[in-house]
Amino acid sequence: MSPQPPVVAIFGPTASGKSEVAAALAAKIDGTLIGADAMQTYRGVPILTNQPSEPTKLVGIWPLGHEASVGEYAPMAHEAIDSSLDAASTPIVVGGTGLYLRAALADLDIPPRAAPGVRERLEELYGRDAGRSAHARLQRLDPDTARLVHVNDRRRVIRALELAEVGRSLRPQDEKLWTDATRHPTIIVGIDAEPGGLEGRIMRRTAAMFAAGAADEARRALEGPISATAMKVIGLEEAAELSETEAMHAIGVKTRRYAAYQRKWMRRIPNISLISSSGSSDGIAHEILEMARAGQ
Repeated sequence: MSPQPPVVAIFGPTASGKSEVAAALAAKIDGTLIGADAMQTYRGVPILTNQPSEPTKLVGIWPLGHEASVGEYAPMAHEAIDSSLDAASTPIVVGGTGLYLRAALADLDIPPRAAPGVRERLEELYGRDAGRSAHARLQRLDPDTARLVHVNDRRRVIRALELAEVGRSLRPQDEKLWTDATRHPTIIVGIDAEPGGLEGRIMRRTAAMFAAGAADEARRALEGPISATAMKVIGLEEAAELSETEAMHAIGVKTRRYAAYQRKWMRRIPNISLISSSGSSDGIAHEILEMARAGQ
């Protein structure tokens, strides 16, 4: 019996070319592409979320009105990976959402979602005084987490409170997140793009998005039900409401900021092998294939 093919995971900042690399690799080894991008799970915004042209599992699976979560995504990703391995096809997990990537590859202790109405109540508490009361409550309920989460980090303060109120904490998840444990033998590759070169890629891709109809796509998306999570799609409101020039500038700023965040994430992933984005997609895919064959 031939050895079980490993899982290949490809991470990188937005516009680094990771989707093209993954597609080139899949073509070489008849692999199965599996998405690990929170925003690409949504239907209706393929241009704004730069959804891959090649068939990819877990892309476009939810309507915009759905409140997506990593807890719902993780078992679906595990099933997609396991079914690919059962079919002797190499799963190629590709995306730019670090937590989704780790959730796909490992068994994480993902905290439960808040009960209906809890987040709204905590959002109101946070908004009363720029988070001071909310953070003070967190200090009473979970002082260890409160020391790690800044009062200005609205999202994490609210999530920490959601968990603290049911006796859970952000800390165990964060500690386990950065271990090297994976469910299957896995090669993790980071597509490394220098900020200067990445900026040019981002602006070219943004222009291509508008040429492809991003403004009309955004307006249609905002006409129907849309969840708070889906509203985080970069460029959604800007493309719908601003002139093309203003929208492209605003989207470029947000995208560069997000790419910088992703590059920080990439350097925290255990056992990741960085490959420069300067080569061709086919060349990078060949380099990854050689790594896989060598068992690195």
